Amino acid sequence: MKPKPKYRMISWVAEKYNVHPQTLRLWEREGLLQPVRSRGNTRLYDARALDRLESILTLTRDMGVNLAGVEVILNLQDQIAELRDEIDDLRSSVEREQAREQETRFALVRIQKGHLIKL
Repeated sequence: MKPKPKYRMISWVAEKYNVHPQTLRLWEREGLLQPVRSRGNTRLYDARALDRLESILTLTRDMGVNLAGVEVILNLQDQIAELRDEIDDLRSSVEREQAREQETRFALVRIQKGHLIKL
């Protein structure tokens, strides 16, 4: 069974990462962060959002990248992840097709003057 995702409220995230809640809200408006919302419209940060936040903080605090640069870097990282998923899907498809060809290769027969000949 899949473990239930753990969600954190904005106050916990702000305190843990030493970021003002308004900064988190700004980054959400800018599209850098995408917390999920509760039924009451409360921002909830899951592990994926926290990983992304850590990337943003590393880029801005440690590497001096501005928010425009952060956006470009995160978009490129997302594109890379999508391409990796596509490559994995294609690789699996090719492997399935090769296995199917291997199975059918020995299943082919040719009839020659009333006799079956295995190909």
